Amino acid sequence: MFVDVVEIVVKAGDGGDGCVSFRREKYVPKGGPDGGDGGRGGHVFLVADPHLNTLYPFTFQRRFEAPRGQHGRGKNQTGRDGSDLYVRVPVGTVVYDEAGRVIADLSEPGQTVLVARGGRGGRGNARFATPTHQAPYIAEPGEPGEQRRLRLELKLLADVGLVGLPNAGKSTLIAAVSSAKPKIAPYPFTTTVPHLGVVFWKHYRRFVMADIPGIIEGAAQGRGLGLQFLRHIERTRLLLLLVDCSEWAPDPVQAYQTLLREMRAYTPALLERPRAVVATKQDIAVPDRVERLAAAAAQDQTPFFVISARTGAGLESLMDWVAETLHQTAEMALVVRA
Repeated sequence: MFVDVVEIVVKAGDGGDGCVSFRREKYVPKGGPDGGDGGRGGHVFLVADPHLNTLYPFTFQRRFEAPRGQHGRGKNQTGRDGSDLYVRVPVGTVVYDEAGRVIADLSEPGQTVLVARGGRGGRGNARFATPTHQAPYIAEPGEPGEQRRLRLELKLLADVGLVGLPNAGKSTLIAAVSSAKPKIAPYPFTTTVPHLGVVFWKHYRRFVMADIPGIIEGAAQGRGLGLQFLRHIERTRLLLLLVDCSEWAPDPVQAYQTLLREMRAYTPALLERPRAVVATKQDIAVPDRVERLAAAAAQDQTPFFVISARTGAGLESLMDWVAETLHQTAEMALVVRA
């Protein structure tokens, strides 16, 4: 099951108490205080794991607690520190605190963030001995470990995002060019959760494509599950706007404008990314609808393609453009970093 938002509680370990002890050994007079310090409580870390793709395991366990530190002992023995707890989350997880502030954006495999700090161990009575107070019966208790309530929000990491109204042909396209096996059916809202597919194209080019569930009008205002779906478009480098041009589909130009409007309302930055308009279902498309959609794309100076994922028509030119555009954007990113 795909789950992309959960709330969890993390509790770092408490520090161990300091010890009150005095050295008592035969033939050793005036041994003095020898109480050791308590150990530090374990920290709690979140780690981005590339082998995870959903937050579903957190629906079973929502509380994570690190071990406490051991208490100090006599003979100046310091208690053992509590072991740190590493909680693995999918790459692309954004971590928020209770106030809604972003603590971390775990967008790289292996990226680690400290989310709860373990309590400091208390000092034993050996620490309080002075020339004027040589036998202190004083020791500190360990500090409590930090406890926090966190919200984890998963935003898929993909190179290409397929965006369109319900039943626009997104699942058919990703199934045609990758090994992904999304549910495909002749009715809207077949896809209810995002799907990822790895596309291997010419010259050993590889990229990840995300099938985003259908966007409806008002999605940016939370209508339906629009906000959950639009969230996953944020991480994509390139967008393909799929529009159904068959006889029974909504007007293609209006559908195209709806997609642009919802993306702009969610975050205008989405419209600054490379994108192409793709007329789908060429085998049953109405020519006049295709021409009007092509004119709308040309007016926006947006690349336009006509495909049929069912027959394979037009897929080669579309995937060539996608692979080349991703390659160019990667080179531009390297130049900017340099």
